[in-house]
Amino acid sequence: MKFWYQNKRQHFFKLALLLPLSYLFRCLAKCRRFAYARFLTSYRSPVPVVVVGNISVGGNGKTPVVLALVEQAQARGYRPGVVSRGYGAKAPSYPYVVNQQSLAKHCGDEPLLIHLRTQCPVVVDPKRSQACEKLLELGVDLIICDDGLQHYALQRDIEIVVIEAQRGLGNQLCLPAGPLREPPQRLSSVDMIITNGEPAFSEQSYLLQLTPCALRRVADGAPYLGTKQFDAAMAGIGNPQRFFDSLASLNCTAQQQISLSDHRELSREQYQELHSKRLIMTEKDAIKYRASAGAEWVYLPVDSLLSDTFYQRFFSLLQEKQHVSRT
Repeated sequence: MKFWYQNKRQHFFKLALLLPLSYLFRCLAKCRRFAYARFLTSYRSPVPVVVVGNISVGGNGKTPVVLALVEQAQARGYRPGVVSRGYGAKAPSYPYVVNQQSLAKHCGDEPLLIHLRTQCPVVVDPKRSQACEKLLELGVDLIICDDGLQHYALQRDIEIVVIEAQRGLGNQLCLPAGPLREPPQRLSSVDMIITNGEPAFSEQSYLLQLTPCALRRVADGAPYLGTKQFDAAMAGIGNPQRFFDSLASLNCTAQQQISLSDHRELSREQYQELHSKRLIMTEKDAIKYRASAGAEWVYLPVDSLLSDTFYQRFFSLLQEKQHVSRT
């Protein structure tokens, strides 16, 4: 909701009505975490588990971080696997192992994107413990959880929080008065904080930069060498404006900008209207249209850049956790 990221004074009466519910939500979130820490049962994996999540709703750039961690882990000889609950998708059965022929409606756009990009095992299951067990059967020695910071039924060794720079924590209130799933104090207990873009969230956070790559066709992933003038640009991500700004920096123009909420698809009317036009979209959106894209639909891939300092700290933490688990 837009008022979450606007001046509190402008929405005083709305916030006054929602604050009691916000404080109740905050209290329940703290009690739930305490309960899992003290007496509720949770799943413990025999291999390290890394959770990449956030304390606010909406897309913040978690998937690019997961991609970067998988690629760096593979380069260092690890056999990583990814767990996801498959937001908005319904698989034929669970746990669902993502493959090259999988459909986004069965596993979700982000799990499919991760598998296609990295070829690492990706398992979708609302019960993340079952997904972990399936990954262990597939021979992984490192589990990376895409989202799930608040899923305390799964124990974790490293917690990484991603914060979108332009929006930050909004008004810093919990739902429904603000965008937070947990209070800001929760950040003091995580292992690492990543800021997606600038300005940096804090002096201790690590900067994530998304670098645009060459355009590709949605239908077959082949390089696109055509015009940079498009009839429309669409983005169904947490912050669509970030994508539109990226296009402008690449001198790509679009007569129309279509902003969709995170994970949303084009309506039937929009799809029919745009099918024969030149349309550019995010890589995450393109996953949904591999089999139904128009002839002139293209997407913009991005590479995730994190500092050497970040990776040194991350793999140092990982080795510490592995050492503790062996002793």
